[in-house]
Amino acid sequence: MISTQQDSRGAIRLDGVAKSFGSTRALADVTLSAPAGTFLVLLGPSGCGKSTLLRVMAGLEAPAAGRLFLGGRDVAGLPPAARGIAMVFQSYALFPHLSVAENIVFGLRARGTARGEREARLARAADMLGLGALLARRPSQLSGGQQQRVALARAVVAEAPICLMDEPLSNLDAKLRAEMRREIRALQQRLGLTMVYVTHDQAEAMSMADQVVLMREGRIEQDATPAELYARPATVFAASFIGTPPMSLLRLEAGQGGAVIAGLPGHAVAPAEAAGGLLGVRPEEVVPTDGHGLPAAVLAVEFLGAETVLSCALGTAGQMVQARVPGHHAMAAGTPLRLRLPPPQHLFDAATGRRLPDFFRAAQQSLHPERIDTP
Repeated sequence: MISTQQDSRGAIRLDGVAKSFGSTRALADVTLSAPAGTFLVLLGPSGCGKSTLLRVMAGLEAPAAGRLFLGGRDVAGLPPAARGIAMVFQSYALFPHLSVAENIVFGLRARGTARGEREARLARAADMLGLGALLARRPSQLSGGQQQRVALARAVVAEAPICLMDEPLSNLDAKLRAEMRREIRALQQRLGLTMVYVTHDQAEAMSMADQVVLMREGRIEQDATPAELYARPATVFAASFIGTPPMSLLRLEAGQGGAVIAGLPGHAVAPAEAAGGLLGVRPEEVVPTDGHGLPAAVLAVEFLGAETVLSCALGTAGQMVQARVPGHHAMAAGTPLRLRLPPPQHLFDAATGRRLPDFFRAAQQSLHPERIDTP
């Protein structure tokens, strides 16, 4: 089996990787690194370049520029079979005329692995993934989750230190996706694999990854741990992409004593230099109150069982802010209420979309160390 020791065989490093299809730029100056044993997720919306980047790593696409190191080796020009990787495709790519056992060992047979070794690896993988009773079946006789396990077993028997996965759970229902997320993560940790996992689903990224690379239009928007990505989004795009519901972004304008929320003249909530920028607020930090708070009106109510999401128009400018509150709150559209916001933690430059430096945050905390309230 693959060693669980973290060695350089599974390390990944990309330097300035670029790729275009005709006049369309798919990747632009992608630079990243991941130590061996890392669960790395490439996250982003459709068309951001994440699958193209995975295919470049796999050797299925040739980069136009840049260098690619897998396991400490420069693999530029090497075919996929020589890169020391395994891959799980979105479609699973199972041969319908072969049994489960034959599908799992197909790659080993093609590489000329001795029969005894093939059988030993098959037994280990089948036991690990609970496929022992299914080895004689054909793919058409399996459920979606079972087919996914067969595809994983085929990757496991290769015993490669790096495994690439291209949206492997997108064909499964929500409950099975949640189960398979846990299984894949546990498998990766047990084997010490370096795993590169492509998804557009932030729940998969946040629950599975050690390292998330958020991509946008062929570039890396932010490279961070899930906790840092959520707590300190580097850009407006990251702030609006991560979180369910995402961060509310409120326009700021010049006011007395500093920057105020547009449409709500009153107490300053940020330094004067932040005027014209954006204030970010997480929905779970917004608190409806019967007393003091910012004037708002309910636009929509979304009941999710354990919690309710209130979409509200804030002040006279009608900026929308969302509040995620526990329990069931039945409110008609147009219901007036007051909202209490947390001390400002996220400020962004509206022109560049970049997060403003920390000294702005320190300054604004001195303005209002308590929660934002307006009589």
